Amino acid sequence: MITTPNWQDADTFYEQLLDAQADLSPEQIQAFSARLILLLANQMGDARVLADCIAAAREAL
Repeated sequence: MITTPNWQDADTFYEQLLDAQADLSPEQIQAFSARLILLLANQMGDARVLADCIAAAREAL
């Protein structure tokens, strides 16, 4: 799992993310986020890295 910044263009990604969620209801944003997570996980594909990311996200709460 990469724990140092690895963004090519974080500002553009954040703007695209906010634009994609504009005018959505809270339920639609939750569904959008779940779908986006699954699409990104599919791009990554490495089960061990995904497990590490899940654990790291959980630890942050």
